[in-house]
Amino acid sequence: MLTSTVCAAVSAAGLGIAALTAYRKRFLAATRIAAFSLIPIGLVLTGVIDWLTDIAFKPSVWAGFGVLALSAVLFTISRFVERRRGIGGRKERKATAAGGADAVAPAASVPSLGAGQPAAQPAAKAKAKDKGGAPKDDFSDIEAILKKHGI
Repeated sequence: MLTSTVCAAVSAAGLGIAALTAYRKRFLAATRIAAFSLIPIGLVLTGVIDWLTDIAFKPSVWAGFGVLALSAVLFTISRFVERRRGIGGRKERKATAAGGADAVAPAASVPSLGAGQPAAQPAAKAKAKDKGGAPKDDFSDIEAILKKHGI
């Protein structure tokens, strides 16, 4: 009952302000103010306000929110502890349990950085340096972007 009275008062005040604005020949602003001022009374008439107050003032509803919050906190803590311990995800645990995961990959004897590149490539980069100290290949990407934009 109190909420509907407050909403009616807010709507009446808003309509009063809209009338003063319309009196000043600012009809577009007056229309917007009137539209906003009719929202509270419309919510009361549709029953939304009563529904919200029923939810907000029931202890059982707040207990439910508390249980949901506790659940979220427990889930977050478990994820944090799992990551701190280094325990992998579900896929890693299944692979370890199946015995299919080796400690070292079969191709681990080959260095990963130079596996697909010939050894002469670092020497070629060293020869490609110009007076500025940067390889010529570094500026080719920038030149392509500038040409693309017509600069």
